Amino acid sequence: MEFLIERLPRFLDGAWVTVQLTLGGSALAFVLAMVFGIMGTAAHWFPRAVATVYVEVFRGIAALVLMFWMAYALPLVTGFQLDDMFAAILALGLNIGAYGAEVVRSSINAVPRAQVEATVALNLSWFQRMRLVVVPQAWAQMLPTFGNLVIELMKGTAVAYLIGIADLAAVAQQLREATGETVVAYSAALVLYYLIAQVLILGMRLLERRANRKLGRATPGGGGPLSLLRPPSVGTRVGVAK
Repeated sequence: MEFLIERLPRFLDGAWVTVQLTLGGSALAFVLAMVFGIMGTAAHWFPRAVATVYVEVFRGIAALVLMFWMAYALPLVTGFQLDDMFAAILALGLNIGAYGAEVVRSSINAVPRAQVEATVALNLSWFQRMRLVVVPQAWAQMLPTFGNLVIELMKGTAVAYLIGIADLAAVAQQLREATGETVVAYSAALVLYYLIAQVLILGMRLLERRANRKLGRATPGGGGPLSLLRPPSVGTRVGVAK
C-alpha cells in the first residue's frame, strides 16, 4: 500500500496521458468514420472507391506497425518529425476510423429505404435528408459499436510507450524495472485501465440513451441511473405512431 501511495502521482500522470491518447484518437477516428462512412454510401462510384481504399488499407495494417511507421519511417521519407503523441493519435485514429467507417456505412444503409424515398418526394436536399432523417436513425445504431471501438482504442494506447510516450503502461513498466514490484505495478495499471474503460462505457451509454430517447425508444429500467448498467433497448418504442 505504501508503494502505491508514494507513486500514485506517477500512475495518475500516466493515466492522464492514456486519456489524452484515447480522446485524441477517438475524435480523429470519429471524423474519419463519418466522412468515409458517408462516402461509402454515395451514389457515384468515385467516393465509394475512395472510401473502400481507406477502409481496406488502414483496416489491414496493425496499429502498432502504423505507429512505428509514423514515428520512425515518416521522418526518413519526408524529413518531417512528428511529435510522438501526435504520431500515436494519428495511427490509432486512422486504424480505428477504418473500422468505424464500416459501422457508419452499414448503419446508414440500414435506414428503411421507404423513409429515404419519402424525403426525396418531399424535395429535400441531400444534406437535409442526411441531417433530418437518415443520420439521426443511423446514429442510434452506430453508438453501441462505436462504444466498443472506443474501448478497443483505449486498450490500444498501451503500446504507445514503445515510441517513447509516458502513458500508463510506460509508468507501470518503469516502476517494475526500478523497484521489482511487478505484481503491484501491473495490478495498479490494470485497475486504472479498468476504471478508464468504465468511465468511457458510462459516457457511451448516456449517448445511447439520449439517442434512443430522441427516436422515442423506451429506456429499460425506467430510465434511472441503474439503467446505465446495461445497454439501452433498441426495439421498444414509446410515443411513436405505428
